[in-house]
This record gives sequence, C-alpha cells and structure tokens, in this order.
Amino acid sequence: MSALDRNQMAWRAAQDLPDGGVVNLGLGMPVLVSNYMPADRDIFLQSENGILGVGPEAEEGHEDRNLVDAGSRRITLREGASIVDSASSFAMIRGGHIDVTILGAFEVAMNGDLANWDSRVPDKGPLVGGAMDLAAGAKSTWALMQYNTRDGGPRLLEACGLPLTAPNCVDWIYTDIAVVQVTDQGFVATELLAEISAEELRGRTGAPIGVSNACKPLVAPDLANG
Repeated sequence: MSALDRNQMAWRAAQDLPDGGVVNLGLGMPVLVSNYMPADRDIFLQSENGILGVGPEAEEGHEDRNLVDAGSRRITLREGASIVDSASSFAMIRGGHIDVTILGAFEVAMNGDLANWDSRVPDKGPLVGGAMDLAAGAKSTWALMQYNTRDGGPRLLEACGLPLTAPNCVDWIYTDIAVVQVTDQGFVATELLAEISAEELRGRTGAPIGVSNACKPLVAPDLANG
C-alpha cells in the first residue's frame, strides 16, 4: 500500500486511544481524529476553547454555528458533553486531567522534544498557542505528522532545530509510513509500511532508529469517501 493520507493517519492514531480517556486534539490534522473514534470505547474529546465531549464534525447542512472547536470547525457534541469557559478548560489542561493530547509537529527529537511552531512563517508570526500547555500538562503527548518534509528532509531528528514547544514530552509518533515509539534509547518503529525497508527508514530519519522485533505492517482502511 502507498503512504497513508491525512485521514488514514488520523484513523490509525484513533485506534490506540484508551477506553475512558480524556483526549485533546490539536489544530490541523489531529482534529480529524474525532471522525474515527473506535465504537467499542468511551472516549471524551476535549477542545481547548471549552468543550468536553466533542463529537464528529457536523455533516454539511446540519451545522450549528454556535458549536465550533478550537480550530473553528463546526462540530457535534456527544452525549454527556459539557461546555465551559476558557479558564476552566485550561485548568483541565494545566491540572493534568488530559490523558492524551495529539498534536501536529514539524520536528520531534529522539529524546521526545517537540517543535510544532515556527516563528519564521511569513505574515503569521509565533503561533504556538495552547500547545505548550498541552504538551506540558497532558499525561501523554502523541505527534501526528508527515515522516519527511516536502523536499524529503527528516523530521525525526537527534535534536530539534526549530524552537521547542516542550521538552521531552512525545511518547508516540504517527506518520504516513510508520508508527514510532520514543523510548529511553531513542526512536523505535513498531509499525512500518510493507514497501519500506528498515534500511530506507533509517535513510529517511535524522537520528538513529530501531525497528522492533515485533514490528507490524502499517495498514489503514480506504477512507477516500470517509
């Protein structure tokens, strides 16, 4: 199979979310995870603008303009959802009540350092937002990202070159070609596209990376119409 697209990457990350977990989804690709919640698990999605219990994105023609997430998507609410003010929302985050946050990333270092903002972006300036709070406050941080840059450069590095969002926080990395765990010994691939050899993976990584003895093929359903 070819490299996973954005929806397939979001689907794959969703499959590992814990039953009973409170999960925050960062802006960009991570919010797509809300569309692929495992049906056999009870998961509360938190949005930093003050929602606990985000449901799937609203279907076209059925949007409620008063229901938006932190990325301004028109959303639905799951049964039992709560809406709170921003101060209460960030109290959840800073108080350590988020089990998992899934954030986009530009770079991840082999010790788990996260860089997911870039002050050099033209006309936008610093855009770190609440990601610092999330990466520092969540019990576990997962990165959802393309494995390589558009020109083929590595994003998984020995040390981040961009300003850090938070140090030593990333536990798992979900990408278009591999699922990678960040361990005390560095990067370890636990799932890998069948077409990608261990040698090619190492060549596409800017740091040493191991391949687990139990490494599985990375697969995802066809979500072209999803």
